Amino acid sequence: MTKPIIAVPIGDPAGIGPEIAAKAFADSQTQSAARCLAIGDTAVMEQAIRITGLPLHIHTVQNPQDGRYEQGILNLFPIDNIDMSKFAFGKVSGMCGKAAFEYIEKSIELAMQKKVAAVATTPINKEALKAGGVNFIGHTEIFGDLTGTKDPLTMFEVRGLRIFFLTRHVSLRCACDMVKKERIKDYVKRCYAMLNSLGVTEGTMAVAGLNPHSGEHGLFGNEEVTEVEPAVNELTAEGYKVCGPIGADSVFHLALQGKFNSVLSLYHDQGHIAAKTLDFERTVSVTGGMPILRTSVDHGTAFDIAGTGKASEISMIEAIRIATAYSPHFYV
Repeated sequence: MTKPIIAVPIGDPAGIGPEIAAKAFADSQTQSAARCLAIGDTAVMEQAIRITGLPLHIHTVQNPQDGRYEQGILNLFPIDNIDMSKFAFGKVSGMCGKAAFEYIEKSIELAMQKKVAAVATTPINKEALKAGGVNFIGHTEIFGDLTGTKDPLTMFEVRGLRIFFLTRHVSLRCACDMVKKERIKDYVKRCYAMLNSLGVTEGTMAVAGLNPHSGEHGLFGNEEVTEVEPAVNELTAEGYKVCGPIGADSVFHLALQGKFNSVLSLYHDQGHIAAKTLDFERTVSVTGGMPILRTSVDHGTAFDIAGTGKASEISMIEAIRIATAYSPHFYV
């Protein structure tokens, strides 16, 4: 079976993205599972190889199929947009923000053309994007716009545990106000469609409770009674395998044990804490509802250690692994 080609835009050059990409490419398990193609600046990747001390040689390609996917080779689609005389690690730079966007843009283009099976992204910096004149706040917004996807879904995966998010970057007060029956129904349906697109067709989705012990039937909080339960009941009547609300102090553990195929978290930190406490380094973000597959490390640019070679590649390896596992359902 031919191994899928996974595009890896190297992220903000001033961060750890180039280093973790190089380390992941050199990993024997990664090499045995996928053909990895970096998208980025040649000088930046040469520097990353020197910093990490890896026995890698860069092979540049314009067509992903022309790569030399073998031990000791780092295949690179070159976009040489960094002036190394002005480059500095660990600092917000408009040059680096614009460059990072261009790497992502090319990766999406290759995926839309089906020249690569999936995209596994490295960290970018929101301030650098803004300084570079890029009018997006992050990866999800970029992927949504460039793929024509109105509202991409985010799913975390770690050790087989899958977590969706009803709300994300809003205040906790606002998140509580957004727990509404129709929103829950819409998200469950869209999450089911995403799971199907990933080949996950068996099992039941659980909806987490919002209040402690799911409010104890309205004793302390009634969102479960007025919004969550009616949503679940209507979804069940429509044929969806969904249950809840399940207390947030147990639902993630139950899903990890295999009782549920996924969990709909009702607010950002509810799901983030569960995933990252389970395994911080192996938590991977999967963006769905798009015509292409994107996975990502779930950490930042780590400007404080960029350029030192200390950055862990574990999350990058996991992002490539998950992209490889799900890619057959997208790439034909």
